[in-house]
Amino acid sequence: MSDLQMTRNVEFPDTLRIARARSLPNLGPRLLFFSGGSALNEIARVLKLYTHNSIHLITPFDSGGSSQVLRAAFGMPAVGDLRSRLMALADESVLGQPDIFRLFSYRFAKAASPADLAAEFATLMDGRHRLMKAISQPMRSLILSQLKVFAANRPADFDLAGASVGNLILAGGYLANDRALEPVLFLMSKMVAVQGTVRAIVDRNLDIGAVLQDGTAIPTQRLLTGKDVSPIASAIRDVHLLDRGVRLSGEDVPLPKRNRKLIGQADLICYPPGSLFTSVIANLLPQHVGRSVARRKVPKLYLPSLGADPECHGMTLTDQVAALIGALRVDAGADCPVEDLVTAVLCDSDVFDTQDAVRLKTRFGLPLVPLPLRKADDPLRYDPERVCDALLSMT
Repeated sequence: MSDLQMTRNVEFPDTLRIARARSLPNLGPRLLFFSGGSALNEIARVLKLYTHNSIHLITPFDSGGSSQVLRAAFGMPAVGDLRSRLMALADESVLGQPDIFRLFSYRFAKAASPADLAAEFATLMDGRHRLMKAISQPMRSLILSQLKVFAANRPADFDLAGASVGNLILAGGYLANDRALEPVLFLMSKMVAVQGTVRAIVDRNLDIGAVLQDGTAIPTQRLLTGKDVSPIASAIRDVHLLDRGVRLSGEDVPLPKRNRKLIGQADLICYPPGSLFTSVIANLLPQHVGRSVARRKVPKLYLPSLGADPECHGMTLTDQVAALIGALRVDAGADCPVEDLVTAVLCDSDVFDTQDAVRLKTRFGLPLVPLPLRKADDPLRYDPERVCDALLSMT
């Protein structure tokens, strides 16, 4: 790798870069995202029109929904966010595998009776289900082999209500591959022709814990997001990883070399919209993340969520950036320059706040870049095409 560094003025939108990417997405830039949840999925669906080389490092620490049912049953990492990102990046055209995509995206009804759920699951297992019948051989047998491993290990009281078939297949593949996610994620990526790379930040069954400013200890992700329970009433002072209730340091959770390599290849790094602590910062906690980010001399952008983030109780935009930098500096070092960790903060033009811009510049030397990024008909959601245009313009 050369030590030569170059700078350039950025034009928004950079129509030449955008047109070049859209005409040759297989040669598109390697945009890397530290994320989780579903906030980035809509953007990811559009991003594959620009590049087939995006990289998504996903937190597997979710403790809600159907992922938690699988975690409780098998002691495994959460796979729901991984599956949903794989589906967002899948080739949904006739050149892909639309029949497999539909199966992996299917959920059992939440309100169905146990008997009806058992009967429907049986039709999947024997190939009579309409979605399974639509898949040609040998793919059908390959999928069924993963599903059969799940069925063989499934606890008698496992609840199928609301379960994602794709999650069940991932669970079966995880068990079939000596409790490893990487092989089954690779297999599923190939099955649906994923146009990018999706990996768990670490392949471990861990939880996210936090300590609030008022001293309250929160032991799991589900209690922080404000989705299943009331939002937290005090700001988060500290966030960390837990193994069966025992607090871990970064050294206890090293970033796999394969993920360090991906960070080292990125053309742009983005801290994207989503729950700040449980979807973004959780990915920055393992050892080597901060140092890997600092070593890569590319644009590093924070794109905060629009609207209120229940995890950011009482936090200004500058506080959010401080939390990001603080998490990265745990590994990169307290004296690591800000510009090695974050180079700019993007915001929608309509919510640009001069005071935020002054605070970010004064405290961190960071520019707050206003761009037209929101949907015209929904001010609380980003327009995926505008976001992709902005990111491509920065590469």
